Amino acid sequence: MPGEGFTPAQWLVLVEHELLLFAGLFFLLGALDELAVDLIWVWLRITGRGKSERQVADQEHLPLSGRAAVFIPAWREEAVIEATVRHALDAWPQADMRLYVGCYPNDLATAHAAHAGADGDARLRVVIMSHPGPTTKADCLNGLYGALRDEERSSGVPFHMVVLHDAEDMVDPAALSLLDRHIGAADLVQLPVLPHPMPQSRWIASHYCEEFAEQHGKGMVVRDALGAGLPTAGVGCAIARHALATLDSRSAGEGPFAAECLTEDYELGLGVSALGGNARFVRCRTASGRLVATRACFPAKLEAAVRQKTRWVHGIAFQSWYRLGWSRNPADLWMRLRDRRGPLTALVLLIAYLLLFLVSAGWIAQLAGFAPEADLSPALLVLLAINLASFAWRAAWRFAFTAKEYGAAEGLRAILRIPVTNVISIMAGRRAFVAYVASLGGRNPRWDKTEHIVHPALAAPHREAA
Repeated sequence: MPGEGFTPAQWLVLVEHELLLFAGLFFLLGALDELAVDLIWVWLRITGRGKSERQVADQEHLPLSGRAAVFIPAWREEAVIEATVRHALDAWPQADMRLYVGCYPNDLATAHAAHAGADGDARLRVVIMSHPGPTTKADCLNGLYGALRDEERSSGVPFHMVVLHDAEDMVDPAALSLLDRHIGAADLVQLPVLPHPMPQSRWIASHYCEEFAEQHGKGMVVRDALGAGLPTAGVGCAIARHALATLDSRSAGEGPFAAECLTEDYELGLGVSALGGNARFVRCRTASGRLVATRACFPAKLEAAVRQKTRWVHGIAFQSWYRLGWSRNPADLWMRLRDRRGPLTALVLLIAYLLLFLVSAGWIAQLAGFAPEADLSPALLVLLAINLASFAWRAAWRFAFTAKEYGAAEGLRAILRIPVTNVISIMAGRRAFVAYVASLGGRNPRWDKTEHIVHPALAAPHREAA
């Protein structure tokens, strides 16, 4: 039999070789995928289509072209919702803005905190759901949509757009006018998200900085240019009122948001595109150079970060696979493949770290004379060299996008955080798969929310990028 008489050390060398080949091929595919996005982005920059807009100073608080509703679903957010409401009402003084905060009858602390943040501002609407929480974020959003329809009927004045935000968000003063200006020519508009770097959590919370800086500085720009469906981030996005009405009618009046879905924001964006709607990703800088974006503090502990990313992977990679299917449009198909690669990426990363252990063990065995020297084929050596060059290329891009928004020091930390990011991805991928298998048995999804205790409006001012 092949392999009969192999020593354990020889088996170690054989397994190491096969895993190197497997991981190397998948890393190569990933590198080619990312390189294609890089080249398209470079072309967009050269042709001027990938550059950020510039907003003049007096455009921040322009009157709105119609009524705008801001939806904030909340469950046990008493620690941050007061700061969120106060900042939003101060940053957006437009009279036609209404701020809807969704709460539950068994979470009155959040409702009281929201009222405290408004300080009597009549534009606040605290909506108490008809059932105890938590349900899902989408279910809470549907409750807010019902309250909006009630206000439209009672006032006789329709809304023209709905803006989505989370309970921990710090809105940009220029964002509402910017969304209002673009929603006239689009059915959905998404602004960038800019995580707030947290000195007390340099390795966990701050790793979101480089992920969003690159994804919303390059990935979404390319997606928008290709005309592919744009998934919303669930924050800093505006949906035209008529688009929500169409989605609501498609669900037999149960609401425009998929209540049984863990990532309703992802499905919302693709749902608008599936209806033939026009979606836009808008990057804009103020006259001072500040990126008009939603700022928020992300989970500072490993368990919380893994739980949040588990929900993302479960909803995007598994639920959307059978709920949304695929697309015949080449650009859409490519982007959905990229969206759903999370579990496979986690597996390949796990194999890569296993390889590090095996290579180290094999090297020690060779020094001790217990194992033969690994004989790598020329093709495998070339594959490894390409992957090493690709890693350096990816690290350079990560540094560049992070440094642009946060400075060179954070850009360097972004490179050092790559192993942390990978470990979180591996853990989230495993948990998402387990959760998905459990859901096949009929377990209903619940709001596995992230605990928020820090709000960026209470932290130090963020650096403005040039």
